[in-house]
Amino acid sequence: MTGIFRRRGDAPGEADLFVTGPARIDHRTKRLVTRLQPGDVAVIDHEDLDRIAAEGLVAARPAVVLNAAVSTTGRYPNEGPLLLLRAGIPLVDGLGPEVISALAEGENVEVNGAVVRHHGEDMATGTVQTEAMVLEVHAESRARMGEELDRFVDNTVEYVEHNRDLLDDDLEIPDLGLDWRGRHVLIVVRGSDYKEDLAHLRQSGYLREMKPVMVGVDGGADALVEVGVTPDVIIGDMDSVSPEALRCGAQLVVHAYRDGRAPGAQRLEDEGLEHHLFKASGTSEDIAMLMAYEMGAELIVAVGTHSSMVDFLDKGRAGMASTVLVRMKVGPILVDAKGVSRLYQGRVRKRDLLMLVAAALFAMFVVVVVSEPIRLLIRANWVLLTGTVLPLVPGPDLFGGFVP
Repeated sequence: MTGIFRRRGDAPGEADLFVTGPARIDHRTKRLVTRLQPGDVAVIDHEDLDRIAAEGLVAARPAVVLNAAVSTTGRYPNEGPLLLLRAGIPLVDGLGPEVISALAEGENVEVNGAVVRHHGEDMATGTVQTEAMVLEVHAESRARMGEELDRFVDNTVEYVEHNRDLLDDDLEIPDLGLDWRGRHVLIVVRGSDYKEDLAHLRQSGYLREMKPVMVGVDGGADALVEVGVTPDVIIGDMDSVSPEALRCGAQLVVHAYRDGRAPGAQRLEDEGLEHHLFKASGTSEDIAMLMAYEMGAELIVAVGTHSSMVDFLDKGRAGMASTVLVRMKVGPILVDAKGVSRLYQGRVRKRDLLMLVAAALFAMFVVVVVSEPIRLLIRANWVLLTGTVLPLVPGPDLFGGFVP
């Protein structure tokens, strides 16, 4: 049984915490969340915890998150720790690698404040994070963002040459037997605001009316399935796609290195799933855009894709060379849907609502005036209820005449 008890201290960070529960352990947070249950103790090794990983943890509702690494180093203002804390999930980080190496999956672990205990003995001590502490680190990181941006730009420029193959016209695009030409292509990546933007596109009628080719990039395939849409294509290294999505009937395209190595293909081969290889540098979302472009798409609508420095630092990349090149190539037909759900939120004004009610009442009055059967029904019910007779209302009678 899991228990959580907190007591506020005299200063931020002094809150006492007591938790017991089974440990769920993984070096990769996105793998961990697939088997994490409410009340478990999540044990991760995730420096600068990113937003998407934190959203997965929040959805799983662990009793506490133990991080072997530091959840926010101050390199940039990552949102992950704040999402956890604001969801009421305690975070203890900086525990060191022993918190992972000394624990086995499912073993009971005790968290007492900043101390992690195993078999009754202290095994690691970290820092109980608070929102105020994280915000303080973020404030310091924003003051140094200029330096980080310089490094990011330098890395981007340095690696442009290594991604020049993305601009070649002789890329080996796999033939999936799909009709892309002249159609919209919706590419879904599990990135910032992807859930809200995808829901907005669905509710607006865009998916129903335009019937775009649906492309899920790794976990983006599950995002499509969750809203009741079957992807036409799933592309990526296949490490974060659910078995259900892989077997939904979509064409499977494994992103391979330029030398032909494709680690993601092994999973599909083990499960007996047919697939294609796309050999190229860059990220999986880059080659998804290239595929749509080369196959003659009229418009590419990108949901959740990474397009800023923070997006790429969250993803663990020090630059965005491949994305710069791809966006230069497909730019004229690319539309980013990121944040579209925040752009405009429709609301009904009171004045409009009152006018709608008034129009409805007026329509009802006109129907009563011109309809003799309705007037007869009203008069009959009035007699039954009050015992008095309503005066006749001028209007046409049942035979086309006029009742004075």
